Amino acid sequence: MRLNINKDNWVSYKLGEVVSKKEENDKENAKNRFDRFLRVEHMDAESLHIKRWASQENGDELNPYFYKVFRKGQVLFPTRNPHLRRTALASFDGICGEKTLTLEPIQKLVIPEFVPFIFHSESFYAHTTGAIIGSTNPHVRWRDVANYEFLLPPKDQQAQLAELLWAMDEVIEAELKLGECLKTSRNTVFESILKTAKGKTFPLSKILLPKTEKSQVPHTRIRYIGLEHIDSGEFTCNRYDSTESLKAQCNIVNEGDLCYSKLRPYLDKAIIATFDAVSTTELLVYDTLFVSKEYVLYHLHSRLFLNYIIGQGFGSKMPRVNHNIIGEFSIFVPENEQIILSKMGTLNESIKQNKCKIESSKALQKSLINQIF
Repeated sequence: MRLNINKDNWVSYKLGEVVSKKEENDKENAKNRFDRFLRVEHMDAESLHIKRWASQENGDELNPYFYKVFRKGQVLFPTRNPHLRRTALASFDGICGEKTLTLEPIQKLVIPEFVPFIFHSESFYAHTTGAIIGSTNPHVRWRDVANYEFLLPPKDQQAQLAELLWAMDEVIEAELKLGECLKTSRNTVFESILKTAKGKTFPLSKILLPKTEKSQVPHTRIRYIGLEHIDSGEFTCNRYDSTESLKAQCNIVNEGDLCYSKLRPYLDKAIIATFDAVSTTELLVYDTLFVSKEYVLYHLHSRLFLNYIIGQGFGSKMPRVNHNIIGEFSIFVPENEQIILSKMGTLNESIKQNKCKIESSKALQKSLINQIF
């Protein structure tokens, strides 16, 4: 879809002239004033929506460096690892880390509905990624973010374009909601089928075979899978980065391997690799005995396993699990798994079709954003 845009009367501005940086820091009382706080991992890549958060009331521990207050309607831009493309629009008041920018539109120049999409344009990503400093803690400074330059349309055009972009965003959100419903149905149907199947129960320690082959720098494989590339609840992963700039040891992942994220198990990240790659060492890589990796993957995404594994995480700031903890969970091994997998086929096909629609809609939204900025 091509937009017929005449930019002759658009004016060049720097981002710092269009948004203002707010610093509402409250080291003494922020934790008493607000219950909810946001970590960077609560922000999804290339999405403006906040769908997860931590809660003191629920027992989540607040980092001592979390004292910056953010307000509903502000744009939240984490300055650490800007290449992860996590910029969100705050939908409530809360607390975030000191390194997250809290930005508000300067309304004499720009309408609030138009501003958030600036932060998800390819030109903005390129600018901020190119301004990264620090090797062990890559981040970008506000002054460099503020220097991002772009063409700004008049307010009437801003309103029209914002309406178009938010309409596209609504389509994506509706498709994402349908996808979540389909995944919930998949788990329900899977659990229901198991109730009438014949077989025996085994702990995962008897089924999962750890694969521990490592890749050293410089890596010979060109694809790198990080946790940021794996979407919660998905069975496969299509995204990856280049290994060219990697400076750390990685796991070797072969096509068909079962991979499980031991970091923050509540994020429900487990896949079967669809290509050869190296990965973060936060991924556990497995082969299986007795049953297929696809069958085990259904269990790793099941409500029973999630309820179990979330309660087993150790470490308050970055909870993790390990192979021994995973291995203590028992699953049902059927006499004939193919009967079960074939019954799940229709739902899986619906989920795949939904995912294709989501990817197509996101690609269209990205195209529209990049035509504007």
